[in-house]
Amino acid sequence: MVPSNPSEVFIQGVTRDGRTFRPSDWAERLAGVMSSFRPGGAQPGSHLSYSPWCIPTMIDGVTCVIVNRALRDHEPMAWDFVINFAKDNELKVSEGRFEK
Repeated sequence: MVPSNPSEVFIQGVTRDGRTFRPSDWAERLAGVMSSFRPGGAQPGSHLSYSPWCIPTMIDGVTCVIVNRALRDHEPMAWDFVINFAKDNELKVSEGRFEK
């Protein structure tokens, strides 16, 4: 069940027509670009870790990027970049909350 106010967006490495998105490291690349967008802003060395607002992961064998909605409030242009990346590449996007 999806919460009424989902806190995260899941960008899946699968296109709307079911093909696996390439290159295979797309999630790490996208999260790397977003690494400086974080609570409190970029800090020295923050490029060496992923932002807590944009995390690459695998869910049920599918490469995904979990994007926290807090990014939209703190960095609207970064949010637009990530969402438009998904749209431009016709990637599946879902909303919810990641449960480990």
